Amino acid sequence: MARQNKSLQFGLLLSGLVASGALYAQNQPVYSSAQVDRGKAAYAGAGGCFACHGPDLGGGEFGPPLRGVNFRNRWAGATMAELFDQLKQMPPGGGANLADSMHADLAALILSENGFAAGATAFPTDRTALQAMAMPGERPRQQGGQRLSSLAKLPFYPTPVNPLDKITPVTDALLSKAPEGEWLQWRRTWDAQAYSPLKQITKANADNLRLNWSFALPAGPNSTTPLVHDGAMFLYSQDNVIALDAKSGELLWRYVHQLPQDVRSNVKRALALYGNKVYAATSDGRMVALDVQTGKVVWNQPIDNDVRASTSSGPLVAKGKVMIGVLGRMSGGGYIQAFDAETGARSWRFYSIPRPGEPGSETWNGVDLAALSGGTVWTPGYYDPENNLVYFSPAPTYDTLPLREKTKKKGFNNDALYTDATIALNPDTGKLVWHYQHMQNDQWDLDWGFERQVLNLKVGGKDRRVVVTGGKLGIFDVMDAKTGEYLSSTDIGWQNLVTKIDPKTGYKTTKPELLPGDGKTKFMCPHAGGGRSWMPTAINPESKIMFVPSVESCMALAPVAQGERGSLTTGVRWELMPHEKSDGKYGRVQAINLETRQTVWTARDRAPTTTGVLATAGGVVFAGALDRVFKAYDESNGNVLWKARLSDVPSSAPITYTVDGKQYVAIVVGYGSAQAASFGALVPEIVVPVIPSSSVYVFALP
Repeated sequence: MARQNKSLQFGLLLSGLVASGALYAQNQPVYSSAQVDRGKAAYAGAGGCFACHGPDLGGGEFGPPLRGVNFRNRWAGATMAELFDQLKQMPPGGGANLADSMHADLAALILSENGFAAGATAFPTDRTALQAMAMPGERPRQQGGQRLSSLAKLPFYPTPVNPLDKITPVTDALLSKAPEGEWLQWRRTWDAQAYSPLKQITKANADNLRLNWSFALPAGPNSTTPLVHDGAMFLYSQDNVIALDAKSGELLWRYVHQLPQDVRSNVKRALALYGNKVYAATSDGRMVALDVQTGKVVWNQPIDNDVRASTSSGPLVAKGKVMIGVLGRMSGGGYIQAFDAETGARSWRFYSIPRPGEPGSETWNGVDLAALSGGTVWTPGYYDPENNLVYFSPAPTYDTLPLREKTKKKGFNNDALYTDATIALNPDTGKLVWHYQHMQNDQWDLDWGFERQVLNLKVGGKDRRVVVTGGKLGIFDVMDAKTGEYLSSTDIGWQNLVTKIDPKTGYKTTKPELLPGDGKTKFMCPHAGGGRSWMPTAINPESKIMFVPSVESCMALAPVAQGERGSLTTGVRWELMPHEKSDGKYGRVQAINLETRQTVWTARDRAPTTTGVLATAGGVVFAGALDRVFKAYDESNGNVLWKARLSDVPSSAPITYTVDGKQYVAIVVGYGSAQAASFGALVPEIVVPVIPSSSVYVFALP
């Protein structure tokens, strides 16, 4: 029976079409005779196909035919990308172990057995080329692996309403002033406040929230925040972009980005909507623009032609530019790359480690650029239309040893620009307008690489347009949004590294005894995973209250054995610890008044916090934690109003939206991102799911 079930799965996978969206093209499939010869050997040998599909591809006891009229009817209208995707799943449980070239050879064999002529061009493995070829004929109607008979006449069935049929373009004007019931960007608006003016869900009725619908996503770690526009929800998981009906959860389309065999999916934090396109950065270093109505590829561009760029943030779109920050693990460090939103042409690039001779290059201790790394941009950028500036946030370097001691070379220092800094760029040109470095020469990996929130704030009795941001230490700096002038700092009260902050410059004095690299163990708070980390804060612009998710963690910076590489090149590794006076509560959501710089309330919990925060005009604040519990808090005092246990760990940020006048709250789950995986040892009784999964949960009032 087990063999029959496995073989049935084999047949259904190969004979059924993938529900992956619109037809891309109708070009005739191509292959070479040499591929057919290799395909025959693979079919009978390593591929093991003959066991189920018969020695002549005519079908067997456990597998359907791979040639003949039935096969051609089943695959009519399908792209070669769909055929290739199915072949890559074969044999069940072992397809991933076969080379792409072997699957291409098997595809060539199948085509030859179905009457297609060989030519000089080989059957490709490139995704774009595969999408440009299709089987002749019209796509059959089917569900699962069963094709509807041409003789069948279906009784009446309702035609589903597709919100994408009437979806409107997302313009700069729409992004500048988003409709109340929409979530158009990572933190809802360009100012990154993650505040919704919706107030159907209130302190009085939040305890009545119920699951409205859910949808299973491709399994694996997931930190992507959904977007909602005109009743459609857009999600990202494991290099799949998915469009759903935001009211019912019905699938509208799905785009599968096929990765090279040597690349695995990694976590992304955001998608972007602009015009009539959805933009996604892929795990193989590409930026893809999809038609918002169909999921069809409009353009597909490598972020870098020379190396495979790696990203984890997500795109920012403004003024016709798609901007994405890149991880700085490669020689020369990270950068921000801009594309033309319509064509995909590269527009400009800004390096987070200055090139030789540029301002800031003297801050790297005289070390050659080729030996430098760091300046990763972990989160999407943020746009201020009033000042026409985009704000990005490069992180520090792990290669700390060359910067530990200031060089004696004249004209050089070890500040390491533009790490741990806010950089303000002109989005039209990519030119630097101003920068402010929150911490020079970060020897502890205490990133300031997170959200930059823009708001109007009373500072010294005067209204100022400011940028607010905080690092892992839980210190939040306030700067003038136009000039970068330092204005003030607020410490959430957990760190023990910074002893003094200059009130005029914001310069932070650190304890010299906590500088790693002298062979001694250092005890400090927070842990290098945060404090507060990438989990974004939310701000109520009316009350000026900021809601901060964080983890009460500490670490020992312990020396590693000689010859062993540590977490940092000063020869130390991070070892997770609770505070010596810890009461066993690690999760923390803290409300801070940005004008008075005083804490309003702190909600603490046993489970480490794992999500960003959502604030609403209904006075309800949402956040989730490692124990899979998603909570609603009273904005005024932090009391828990409602909670729900989810199937997996929420590692993204919650959103809220409306469809047909009804308010919904959504959260994506999927354990495995760095934040969720960092703190489990502190809470050994909390068991995270052992089977990878990912889903979106949507709650509403009855």
